[in-house]
Amino acid sequence: MASTRGEPMDLSGRAVVVTGSGRGLGRAYVEALGAAGASVVVNDVEQNLVDEAVAAVERAGGRAVGVVAAVGSTATADALVAAAVETFGRLDVMVTNAGILRDRMLWKMSDDEFDAVIDVHLRGTFTCARAAARRMREQGEGGSLVLVSSPAGQRGNVGQTNYAAAKAGIVAMARTWAMELARAGVDVNAVVPVAATEMTKTIPAFGPAIEEAERTGGDLPAWMRKDEGLGTVEDVASLVVFLASDAARGITGQAIGIGGDRLALWAHPQEKSVALRDGGWSADEIAAAWSTGVGAEPETYGVPAPKAPQA
Repeated sequence: MASTRGEPMDLSGRAVVVTGSGRGLGRAYVEALGAAGASVVVNDVEQNLVDEAVAAVERAGGRAVGVVAAVGSTATADALVAAAVETFGRLDVMVTNAGILRDRMLWKMSDDEFDAVIDVHLRGTFTCARAAARRMREQGEGGSLVLVSSPAGQRGNVGQTNYAAAKAGIVAMARTWAMELARAGVDVNAVVPVAATEMTKTIPAFGPAIEEAERTGGDLPAWMRKDEGLGTVEDVASLVVFLASDAARGITGQAIGIGGDRLALWAHPQEKSVALRDGGWSADEIAAAWSTGVGAEPETYGVPAPKAPQA
């Protein structure tokens, strides 16, 4: 099912579930998977969005079935896997894309706002991946879990305590599950996408360029695609199609970024600098040694603010 250079990826015979696939990135994923020949379970919370996405997959050449349900519960996860098995006879790939935002500064964020985002992103990824892993182990033919993370989970972002925590947890789960599912031949990777969506339109440096491209039907500017790594949702979908294919067999435990013209491999956390002291460290000794020792080159944090070129 792998492709050679210049030939389209062939996912014929593959059954894929994509959560939150009625619009935005998820919609692009199911359309690209369908165009590659995959059979797709489309999921969202609105019937009309699911129906439209199913029709789009079928127009693209794939088979599709829809499940209208909110992601998070075990019941929804089991229903999504059951839909794939009952309709297509198997499950090969689970893409955990569903998500919501409830942005708020720490001191203003409510319990409900925190819990809602964690439930959809983190618990939803867990329940859907668990249901998929059980089915894939039962089939005994391997498979792929594609978990959708975010730059906010890698770097942190103002106003996104809940979202950043969930997305960081998703990458940690990818590394853990890559170890746990290795013997079953199930690859587990996190995708870190950046794309022009309704959310990125709200960023002042991006909004005007995105709206102009949509109005004229033209391309996003080169500085955005290359320097910021931000392109269309279709740009990101290519990575999901690749990870669903035989060409990606054996790639596991990775966090892979994509957006615009950029494809990137994110580093995993590791010790950057180490100092040893016989008998351990007192607080005073840490203070005396910090700025010239372990802490001489502190790590940066936060998603860098985009900078549009000056006119």
